[in-house]
Amino acid sequence: MNRYCLALDLVDDDTLIQEYERYHVKIWPEIEKSIKDSGILSMQIYRLHTKLFMIMETTDDFSFAEKAKKDQENPKVQEWENLMWKYQKALPQAKENEKWILMKKIFDL
Repeated sequence: MNRYCLALDLVDDDTLIQEYERYHVKIWPEIEKSIKDSGILSMQIYRLHTKLFMIMETTDDFSFAEKAKKDQENPKVQEWENLMWKYQKALPQAKENEKWILMKKIFDL
């Protein structure tokens, strides 16, 4: 099993942040299926004001590239991602069209 941590910002608007959180109380079933089918065993998202942190635990054979490819081919995932982009804001160091950025682990005990 592998663990990954990723970061992303939200648009700094209390109403939009509340909407974003409501969407995540119960995500669409197609999105949950795409997450699980990709080899993600668990996923949590934490928020501190506009900062989001995602923690994922995956199977050993999980691939970000394969997940991205399948997501591109899935119309429901694309609909979700386009909707979420209303609330999300790329980090300053993000590349074009990059959302969640993989964080570097700097400590482990």
